[in-house]
Amino acid sequence: MATKLSVNLNKVATLRNTRSVGIPSVTHCARLCLSAGADGITIHPRPDERHIRPRDVRDLAHVVAEYPGVELNIEGNPVHGLLEYVESYRPSQCTLVPDDEGQATSDHGWDLVKDGARLEPILKRLRKLGVRSSLFMDADASSMPRAKEIGADRVELYTEPYAAAFARGDAGTALAACRDAAQASRDAGLGVNAGHDLNLENLGRFLDQVPNVVEVSIGHALIAEALEHGLADTVTRYLAIARRA
Repeated sequence: MATKLSVNLNKVATLRNTRSVGIPSVTHCARLCLSAGADGITIHPRPDERHIRPRDVRDLAHVVAEYPGVELNIEGNPVHGLLEYVESYRPSQCTLVPDDEGQATSDHGWDLVKDGARLEPILKRLRKLGVRSSLFMDADASSMPRAKEIGADRVELYTEPYAAAFARGDAGTALAACRDAAQASRDAGLGVNAGHDLNLENLGRFLDQVPNVVEVSIGHALIAEALEHGLADTVTRYLAIARRA
């Protein structure tokens, strides 16, 4: 099973929002990514509209619909109006993330001891809508059975600790935690996604050591690397790593 690549376009929208001229276009960039072979598009609409805006959600849902078999993943905190987007556009996947409204980026997974009971009816609602659910989780193997118990379909492993350890040249412990968490997830009947600070340098080792990852969602690094390689070529490079894993 090849790992799928979902391209997060938040940073494209961030750049566009610095001016009022409409460039770069998130829909044009989405088409470039999908035409290059990306398996999906990820967006994270936040209440302050710092990057993805309500109109972008609508427009990107229409773009994704032009490409058979491609998925739209809408992620965010369910208390920030996320479910209204899900009900309106019915993405393939909704990733629930425990970020605060003013948080710069996601930096931790759900604490299911504290939040599991609150998430359970939300996960049930997603299932009724026919939308696959994923919970953004730290690489803690002991938490994964609870994720299944409350009704999640998948988990997305938070990979920033691995990326930071890789950059230091000391990724072994972080990789082991991700591998154990992924195995615990599969044992519980959950699909495994991964994302956050994965890049062209560290993705291959991650996928080699954490097998059977269904999907990686990559945005910040991919958009930065596209400044050097071009967007379509960067997507192609990621796909080569994902398909080889």
